[in-house]
Amino acid sequence: MAKKKINIENSVRKLRFNNNEMTQQELADLVGISRQTVVAIEKYKYTPSLELAYKIALAFNKEIQEVFYIN
Repeated sequence: MAKKKINIENSVRKLRFNNNEMTQQELADLVGISRQTVVAIEKYKYTPSLELAYKIALAFNKEIQEVFYIN
């Protein structure tokens, strides 16, 4: 049986905008990644590890499912 790919989406860009228009670099610095990784996450080209997903959620004071979700 073929495995179905799960499409994990996120609200990182919207959360940055709603958080005093936080820059990609500011978020990257908060969670310990590069700005390019933030770009890749926002464009759905990179799915972060569970640990990084939690760090991003905590940076916005949100539950992980409010930031990352299956569509």
